Amino acid sequence: MHWADVIAKELMSRQDSNLISAGISPTGFIHVGSLREAVTAEAVRKALEDKGADARMIYLIDSYDPLRRCYEFLPETFEGEVGKPISHIPCPYGCHDTYADHFIKPFMDSMDGLGVNCEIFWTHELYQRGEFAETIDASFKRRDQVMEILSTVTGRTMPEDFNAFSPLCHSCGRFSTTKVTGYEFPYVHYVCQCGEESKADIRRGEGKLSWRLEWPAKWKIFGVTCEPFGKDHAAAGGSYDSGVRLVREVFDAEPPHPIPYEFIQLKGKGQMHKSTGSAVSGVDALNMTPPSVFNYTILRVNPERHIDYDSELGILDMVDEYDRIESMHFDGDATDKEEDLVRAYQLSQPRGVRETKPVQISYRHLVNVVQVSKDFNDVLETLKRTDDMRGISVEELKTLEQRVACVKYWLNAFAPESVKYTIAEDMPDVDIGAEESHFLAELLEQLKGCAWNGDVVHNTVYETAKSSGLGAKKGFQTLYRIFIERRNGPRMGYFLATLEKDFVLARVAEAVVKD
Repeated sequence: MHWADVIAKELMSRQDSNLISAGISPTGFIHVGSLREAVTAEAVRKALEDKGADARMIYLIDSYDPLRRCYEFLPETFEGEVGKPISHIPCPYGCHDTYADHFIKPFMDSMDGLGVNCEIFWTHELYQRGEFAETIDASFKRRDQVMEILSTVTGRTMPEDFNAFSPLCHSCGRFSTTKVTGYEFPYVHYVCQCGEESKADIRRGEGKLSWRLEWPAKWKIFGVTCEPFGKDHAAAGGSYDSGVRLVREVFDAEPPHPIPYEFIQLKGKGQMHKSTGSAVSGVDALNMTPPSVFNYTILRVNPERHIDYDSELGILDMVDEYDRIESMHFDGDATDKEEDLVRAYQLSQPRGVRETKPVQISYRHLVNVVQVSKDFNDVLETLKRTDDMRGISVEELKTLEQRVACVKYWLNAFAPESVKYTIAEDMPDVDIGAEESHFLAELLEQLKGCAWNGDVVHNTVYETAKSSGLGAKKGFQTLYRIFIERRNGPRMGYFLATLEKDFVLARVAEAVVKD
């Protein structure tokens, strides 16, 4: 049974209705690994829904978190914004309303593409509406109990002036520089390093809880029954352990069923965007593979297993496996061991599984086609020569167009140089020896009468190179040199079949004449 179905079954045994929660703090560029939490939560929601259970998902944007330092990607002027909530800080590039908006909006678009069905909440709005007032009040009234719990769970001695709430200074607008001097509901009295001495109203978002208390406070506010989170929070003495005791003993509620997940690790050398110089982001991931493929990459393994994410050639392997499992779903030929992969495929579909098997165009093949085509219409014309495109539906054309766009993005941003090439418009200035010329002359005659598809062309080149005495390796190198000015390249037959037959014949003939 797939892990999402196992969790769904466990949740259904506990309560009739379930609320799954996930979230993120948009303090900077959002790494591809941050998508794992949302995809995991959505898979559990879908699994519950498939079983007829009442389930919904919320996604919390921690927009009230403070800017902790002036990151290297920020202008130096943002040094003055450190300590302020990111919902109150202007966009560093002037294109969004706030700092939080700038870093979360592209990520939220990615979530929509993945088919994550959730209700979104911004924590700064929750504070402003007084949603945290009850838990803030409890944190003050049970301060000694909070300190005892944190000390016991973490093994650290709590400072005498500990308070779980940081007032927002009315003067300088910072959390990090204030000190609590007193409390009587609903006001927290404070002094600030800037010289301000005032009081903050906990009902109006004039301050925030520390993370160790804010997290269980969210469980209390929403009634969360299940939540995935990074393994760091699940470590002994971590924030989940303290959250369990705090939500029960201080907030009088129950903790959610935990789903600790391992991190997505970037693998290989090409894990930086070639234009921006930043690591693979969630937006990058969905720009270079369709959302269903990315979902599958996460859902195919248990959450407690790490995922090696290779944005270079690993992308091609990833899509190949997805296509193979998709075929199993529709053909019904999966083995018992492969059933969980088929279920992962089903859960990975953003808009539900199709009724009929879609036309599959190999990603590896598209890598070649895209590089010899001017636009999508040109891609279609090329595919008509190399693949059976009869009866392709409008929906499938849209899926294909998305794949083409993803391949283009990957080629421009992350693909290794070994797969990239351009067709020489004119015959390159290369030396063609007698043996090579003899091979090309024989190949020219063979190609004239052969069917123009990848398998036939590949076999024709291979057999002709052998029979001519040149050998397959040198034969392929000769063709690469006259078409792309390199000694290696894509699989020969499929590469040549993507080109117009007359163009290929003319270039081979020109190479023979040149000798």
